[in-house]
Amino acid sequence: MSYVGPDFEPPQPRRSRRGPLTVAVAALVPGALAGWLVWQAVADDSGDGAGPQQTQGAASSAAGSPTPSSTGDDKDASPTSSAPAAPTPLKGKVVVIDPGHNPGNFQHTAEINRKVNIGTNSKECDTTGTATNAGYTEAQFTLDVSRRLRTILQQQGATVKFTQNGDRSWGPCIDERAEIGNKANADAVVSIHADGAGAGQRGFHVILPGTVHDGAADTRPIIATSRDLGERIAGNFARETGTAPSNYIGEGTGLDVRTDLGGLNLSTVPKVFIECGNMRDSQDAARLTSGAWRQKAASGISDGIVSFLRG
Repeated sequence: MSYVGPDFEPPQPRRSRRGPLTVAVAALVPGALAGWLVWQAVADDSGDGAGPQQTQGAASSAAGSPTPSSTGDDKDASPTSSAPAAPTPLKGKVVVIDPGHNPGNFQHTAEINRKVNIGTNSKECDTTGTATNAGYTEAQFTLDVSRRLRTILQQQGATVKFTQNGDRSWGPCIDERAEIGNKANADAVVSIHADGAGAGQRGFHVILPGTVHDGAADTRPIIATSRDLGERIAGNFARETGTAPSNYIGEGTGLDVRTDLGGLNLSTVPKVFIECGNMRDSQDAARLTSGAWRQKAASGISDGIVSFLRG
């Protein structure tokens, strides 16, 4: 439409000859304008400016004909409705992870040296743990592996609880660690450690509870299940990490039975310890200080737990 200034006066004769045509055009304009407005409204409703193709699809849908993006029962499906659900083999299972020691224990020697009842006798609340010759502490190692392990287990649907997560200044004591697993009614408890033996002594081993029935300790109900858990962890840990069983404990089996550990003696649920390697041996220390190896360690322990819980 061109703009006509206010002073423009067309010649009268020309206006009279074109009067009927002008009237006809004027009559068509409202209809054309109305049609354009309808088209624009439909296009705007599409939300992406797709124009006539969108309008045609909308019309087809209104008439009951399926469009390419909507057919029959699929019309209400969300974009992710067809994606397969992630497998959760450990749904409903509770796993307690016990990261050995605590990075702050060395600053609280009085607290961790006090004696607690472990069922058969009294023992120190906890220790500071060991470290590599370069100063990488066992407490740092156990927290890192435990957190990696938690991530894997949670991805498979397990409820995972920690005895400590570096969120307290020291401890907990060994009796409290056992109590946490018991109160959680855990399906499995694994205490993560690394050893502090002499150089040349290397490899991993899993500690199983021996038979104890004395005072507050009675391991008899968990002996068989704990052994099953420990054997599965040992086998999967060796396979995943490529680490050999201990050459100084367990006679090459990677298994060691003990009756002097309060964390095992006071447990009423299946529980084992794993010494992932010897921090004082240079070859083992190289593994233990590697993030990639610690991820493999977490995977191996997880595989053992999954195997145990699935039977």
